[in-house]
Amino acid sequence: MYGKANILVIDDEESMRDSCRQTLSRDGNSVEVAENGTKALAVLADRAFDVVILDMKMPGPSGMEVLKRIKRSDPAAVVIVITGYATVDSAVEAMKNGAYDFVPKPFTPDTLRVIVKRALEKRQLDLENFLLRDQLKTSFGPDVVVGRSESMKKVEDLIRKVGPTDSTVLISGESGTDKELVARAIHRASKRREKPFVVVDCGSLVENLFESELFGHVKGSFIGATATKYGRFELANGGTLFFDEIPQRNCLGRR
Repeated sequence: MYGKANILVIDDEESMRDSCRQTLSRDGNSVEVAENGTKALAVLADRAFDVVILDMKMPGPSGMEVLKRIKRSDPAAVVIVITGYATVDSAVEAMKNGAYDFVPKPFTPDTLRVIVKRALEKRQLDLENFLLRDQLKTSFGPDVVVGRSESMKKVEDLIRKVGPTDSTVLISGESGTDKELVARAIHRASKRREKPFVVVDCGSLVENLFESELFGHVKGSFIGATATKYGRFELANGGTLFFDEIPQRNCLGRR
């Protein structure tokens, strides 16, 4: 999904935390642990995770209570519930409260890897659906570069040359000259063509919300943050991020 996923493991057993961390870290993931629900909720208040692995039986807030609070804060959160006291009723209750999966202990490292892989695929699908809904709110012109002049031929040649590279590209021109059209053409010519193309309209960004728009935020992180928001960098991961209408003063200032 991301090349490196951010995973939180919540369990009061040190051996279980260490085992999960070692198993998932070997696959290149960034794994953080918490020994109880109180500490986990404090961590979750500061950052979002791609997947949360949550034990049901813990001192302090129960796993079920932590699950409910996570889902209230971020309905899109992907939570895998684990427990050594598995029953049909507890599994049903966990799934009703938004758990992605319910796994009885003990489980093997391979079982954990498979479940987390599926969970990350679901997370990716959720992000893509979110992005699609967001894009449907915006109306785009024809997604094709058309022109027969020598200037347009030079532009098309440049698109073909720069598209396959991983270089950052600066497209300059007056407002209304379809810089986004060129950016989309570069995206189609790149190895990222199957990944998202995300637009950031710099001209409409409010200064005090700039960081939130780009990097996202979790619910309650500041006044007015009534829901968890995915940042544009996260949505564009693996694809193309296009900054439109960048003010010149930001381009020509000090380096």
